[in-house]
Amino acid sequence: MKERFKLVAVSHLILMKDDKVLLSRRFNTGWGDGNYSVVAGHLDGNETFLQAMIREAKEEAGIEINEKDLQVVHVMHRKTDHERIDFFIQAKNWKGELRNMEPQRCDDLGWFGINDLPENTIPYVKQAIDCIKNKVFYSEHGW
Repeated sequence: MKERFKLVAVSHLILMKDDKVLLSRRFNTGWGDGNYSVVAGHLDGNETFLQAMIREAKEEAGIEINEKDLQVVHVMHRKTDHERIDFFIQAKNWKGELRNMEPQRCDDLGWFGINDLPENTIPYVKQAIDCIKNKVFYSEHGW
């Protein structure tokens, strides 16, 4: 029997403060190192996109988020080495002080102007942020 096609599922955290978005610079990960992204992670299985986002926010940024404070603001179907489905999830509120919990994988965590993202922002993340800014709910990248 033919194996079914599979998508890689990823949750991405959108934290906004004034006209700024929280970005992290990848370091020593083997993919996209030296470039800015958002707090994100693959689903571990047997968890929803929102549950994965709550877990990743705590693991990577040291904050606690309540599921009722999360809203999916963008969905992207992305093609790289595998096809991926990316959910960009905005947290309206969070508890705790933002801090880099993974210095071995991230060498900068900070706020950047939504209209002035670093040149080394990962292209699909920049596309998603632009879509969120313009209230575009769905996009595709890499096709």
